[in-house]
Amino acid sequence: MSTVTAASSRQAKLIGLACLIVTALGWGLNWPATKLLLQQCPPLTARGIAGLVAAAVLAGVAASRGESLVVPRSSRPRLVRAALLNVTAWMGLTTLSMLWLKAGEAATLAYTMPVWTALLAWPVLGERLTMSRIGALVLGMGGVAVLVGGNGFSMKAADFPGIVIALSAALLFAFGTVLGKRWPIDVPPTALTAWQVGLGCIPLLIASLLLERADLLAMPWFGWAALAYTAAMSMGICYLTWFAALRRLDAGTAAIGTLLTPIIGVIASALTIGEPLRLPQVASLLLIVSGIVLATRQRQLPWRRWFGLRGNPRPVAN
Repeated sequence: MSTVTAASSRQAKLIGLACLIVTALGWGLNWPATKLLLQQCPPLTARGIAGLVAAAVLAGVAASRGESLVVPRSSRPRLVRAALLNVTAWMGLTTLSMLWLKAGEAATLAYTMPVWTALLAWPVLGERLTMSRIGALVLGMGGVAVLVGGNGFSMKAADFPGIVIALSAALLFAFGTVLGKRWPIDVPPTALTAWQVGLGCIPLLIASLLLERADLLAMPWFGWAALAYTAAMSMGICYLTWFAALRRLDAGTAAIGTLLTPIIGVIASALTIGEPLRLPQVASLLLIVSGIVLATRQRQLPWRRWFGLRGNPRPVAN
């Protein structure tokens, strides 16, 4: 590899990692914001409106940068699939899960996503299902067991819908991640983000009209502030930086970057909306984080070089 090519590759990785940090911070802080918003606005309405506003703004940004908003016919099925997995399922299901779960618990369960990404990369990207990845699944599910059984495993039946919904969101988002790496969509980046967010939120908004009765005019100022944050940061900037990271990094590196999100979500929920941070939540978080690290470990990952760790690189099929 030439010096210029190597320098360009390093720069791309640094930009990708910076995008991951922005994504993790924005999505992590969004958990308590969404919990607060749900006290004032029904969940599907909140996500649907925020997503359409974000999509409109992103489309305007794309047009101002000279990006074409035209989607090639061959890419349209991939675009619809990506929107349903990356936006409709992820945003819709994680939001619904907080009707049963605390924000910190929902964040911890949803961000088992990197474990599922590592496992799904075997059939989709051709990565082998090694013992380390099996161990990662055991650790991740152990974390889930500790979280849901935190009070002496006296789990309330009423909490199970939230757990199933949050884990489903994680699995579907992971599927969307590996499919996006395997079959990229030929659309400029900002325009692609606008299309995915917009298309992905249309089903949420339709469902909200059928199932919910929102009174937006009655929302207090902090409800509008939470809605604005969700639209601008979570549905806008964070999706833009997430897809930017995926373009520059492999799926494993992108997945491990989301480790910060549940940590930020749990801590921010404790500091801002007073959710208790007890030993079961901390233990669950540590187990799940350990599983994610084990599932995504590769020699070329920056964090492994920083700590002097070694491993055998695994090829990724294109």
